[in-house]
Amino acid sequence: MHTPRRRCAWAAFTLCSTVSALAQTEPRLGELSLEDLGNLQITSVSKRAERLSDAPTSVFVITAADIRRAGSTSLPEALRLAPNLHVARSSASEYVVSARGFAGNSANKMLVLVDGRSVYTPLYSGVFWDVQDLMLEDVDRIEVISGPGSTLWGTNAVNGVINIITRDAASTAGNLATASAGTDGSRINLRHGVSNEGGIAWRLYAMHTDLRNTETADGTRVDDAGHHTQVGFRADEQRGADRFMLRGNAYRGSRGQPGNGQMPLGRLTVSGAHVLGLWERRLDSGRAFQLQAYVDHTERTAVPTFGDTLDTLDLQFQHSPATIANHNLVWGVQYRTAWDQVDNSSYLAFLPARKQQTWASLFAQDDITLSDTLRLTLGARAEHNDYTGTEFLPTVRLAWKLAPQQLLWTAASRTVRAPSRLDRDFYYPGNPPYQLQGGPNFDSEVANVAEVGYRGQPTPTTSLSATVYHADYDRLRTVQFDPIGRVYELANGMKGRARGLELWGSFQALPSWRLHAGYSRLWQDLWLKPGSNDVGTVAATEGASPSHWWTLRSSHDLGGQVELDFVLRHVAALAAPAVPRYTALDMRLAWRPNAMLEVALAGQNLTGNGHGEFGDVTGRTQLQRALFAQLSWRF
Repeated sequence: MHTPRRRCAWAAFTLCSTVSALAQTEPRLGELSLEDLGNLQITSVSKRAERLSDAPTSVFVITAADIRRAGSTSLPEALRLAPNLHVARSSASEYVVSARGFAGNSANKMLVLVDGRSVYTPLYSGVFWDVQDLMLEDVDRIEVISGPGSTLWGTNAVNGVINIITRDAASTAGNLATASAGTDGSRINLRHGVSNEGGIAWRLYAMHTDLRNTETADGTRVDDAGHHTQVGFRADEQRGADRFMLRGNAYRGSRGQPGNGQMPLGRLTVSGAHVLGLWERRLDSGRAFQLQAYVDHTERTAVPTFGDTLDTLDLQFQHSPATIANHNLVWGVQYRTAWDQVDNSSYLAFLPARKQQTWASLFAQDDITLSDTLRLTLGARAEHNDYTGTEFLPTVRLAWKLAPQQLLWTAASRTVRAPSRLDRDFYYPGNPPYQLQGGPNFDSEVANVAEVGYRGQPTPTTSLSATVYHADYDRLRTVQFDPIGRVYELANGMKGRARGLELWGSFQALPSWRLHAGYSRLWQDLWLKPGSNDVGTVAATEGASPSHWWTLRSSHDLGGQVELDFVLRHVAALAAPAVPRYTALDMRLAWRPNAMLEVALAGQNLTGNGHGEFGDVTGRTQLQRALFAQLSWRF
């Protein structure tokens, strides 16, 4: 049976208009070689600028050009471009993003930052992706690290770090307006920027998104339509050796909640605001320091289950002393405190309802040049949290420069996920007698990880990155039945291992045609510890992640200022809940007749008759073909 929406998906394109400011023109494919891409400056691996080709870790960089040419419409959709991430869409605005396994609705082993601001929630140590809305035209790059990052970034950076870095205000001068409407919804963005040479550069922006309801495989309407409005600003100033940055935003949104057949669900409303300030001074001999502070306020009300209000204050100081002999040191301190207020219900509760938590940490990392081709990195972090005290997070990395454009590296790290309020303070139902509750002695989950990798450019037209890893996990979360109290309790009753391969590369087939390919393979083996009587967590945890996935991306400048891009991706089946494997094709065709105008047509999920990506089949969103058009005018 063809629903009106499915007929609409094939009927016509809805025109999307974009008016954008004169900005730095992105280079054509032939103007940016693979060697130039290897020389991209990144900061997430060592908290200092270094070339991508010199970074001794499994890191993939999504550039601004990648995002634009892929036709990405949201941040999670842009993250699909990283072959070391598994991204699954579960509704109109909800996503599961993970690396190296442990996916799920409460995926909690990935740390996500936006310009140095952590966006994880201490409620369950994960990320609410439905409120991570960015003006993608303002993103400079996204650095995706798969593997431990706790030494530099703290607890919860267990399986990876996603660091989103936006453009400075000077590079976004002028006016920008983007509007789109298609089969999945509509979006409008407005931006005004000013750049004063030798003075303060700033920009203001506003965004609004409307998403339509999705459907299940049998055509049943899913109650997940919603809207999101956001306004924000950024200001930058360079004054001699000092750089200052101030940015912030405020948002409000509402959407439906897909029901589970057990309780009637009302609207989910979200709102929040933050302000972040940065002062950085760079002197000679490599000396530098950085002071960053931000305040963050979020509100989330999910009728009828709970409401949560969170206020956060974060202070960070980082210092790089002068390079001494062969040592390049960076150290820093961080203090973070959060005030959490939960509005409990008869369905569930967090007790105490009001709670203040504090995290404090000290870290240091030394890059030691052993020879012209050999580098040793030693690092450690001590981080204190209110639940488990002080956690020690060390790492050691060795990098061997085989040739100017070839790097062989290995690493060993210890990382942890500290308990969240869900692990310690959760109660179901919201009133006694309770059936399920947090564990009063729930401990940190621990991972010891070993990695070996290669990154290089074997020929002028090819680049390659390969990583193999082995991770041993302990004290993983389970549900333990207490026969005395007749209650289920969260416990650390599972351990196991994960092994895998991450492989990606690029091939410059022609000066105007570039191919990218990526492949990830995962083997997970989890088991219960002695004394654990959990019956379902092992299967649910292993079954939530695919055993493998791959992507193939083509970027082609056809001539006459015409661009053709496609992304073909394949994801293996999930076991629990069962989700069939799928292959999806996204395409984008764009024409730039001059520097002022761009016209583009794009489509997502163009293959097959739709597919699901996450969740039980009874309520799972079946992603259908989505088509849209764009008109861009620069002045």
